[in-house]
Amino acid sequence: MSGGRRAAFRRKQALMRWTIVTVCMIFFAMPMIGMFEFTLQGPGGKGHTLDTWRTLADVEKVSTDYPVLKEGFISSIQLAVLTVVLMLVLLVPTMTWVRLRLPKMSRLVEFICLLPLTVPAIVLVVGLTPVYSWVNYFLGARTLWLAFAYVVLVLPYAYRSIDAGLRAIDVRTLSEAARSLGASWPTVMWRIVLPNLRTSVLSASFLSVALVLGEFTIAALFARNNLQVAMFQLGQSDSKISVAVGFAALVFAFVVLFAMSFIGASPAGGRRFRKEKKS
Repeated sequence: MSGGRRAAFRRKQALMRWTIVTVCMIFFAMPMIGMFEFTLQGPGGKGHTLDTWRTLADVEKVSTDYPVLKEGFISSIQLAVLTVVLMLVLLVPTMTWVRLRLPKMSRLVEFICLLPLTVPAIVLVVGLTPVYSWVNYFLGARTLWLAFAYVVLVLPYAYRSIDAGLRAIDVRTLSEAARSLGASWPTVMWRIVLPNLRTSVLSASFLSVALVLGEFTIAALFARNNLQVAMFQLGQSDSKISVAVGFAALVFAFVVLFAMSFIGASPAGGRRFRKEKKS
């Protein structure tokens, strides 16, 4: 392909990419603009006011007037933290050990981790109901224990992220070198494996937080109160506050996705690309 035809092909590719990005941005921006405009409407839909956002920014007023929202927000934050901790404690050592000692089991572990993608939430709730009867008996019927179910939900996404990180490094050489120098297995995991998986672990954690903060079905079916359930309940009495909280949650999710894209970018690769481009 000649230089002129190659340049024209690249221009067409760039135009196609920007067209797709623009259409997607419009698709996502239109409902969000509608939500934001709705929260600004004055009494009776006349004029615009920031009263809804002033109310939402007043933590003391929200705690007094909307206790359900406060409870749901605190529960979702606790669920996100506990889910991320459980997911990392479960997945990182297991996947590292399988890669080092049981490579033939990798397909089975992958199948088990990806299985929740094919299971509807209602089926998951029915399957977990006997388990949660024991959890409620021993630990109490607290919303926090939904983290055990949320770990199952985030497994497919966290597995893909951590698996990509493990494929990018030579875990066997690193661990054998550390072990030959006298490091214990906990030291190998904490000081050798985790620092090299920093980007993958952060991506898996961000994805887990975004999923937990947006989860509604399991919490509602188990009659627990998290942020999404609180928004649903508020929507029946104060729709503007409910929509404002939903808008803020969506903006937070987009910020998390942008953070993931920057964290996932390789600085070394970027520097190499810029160097090659200059040369």
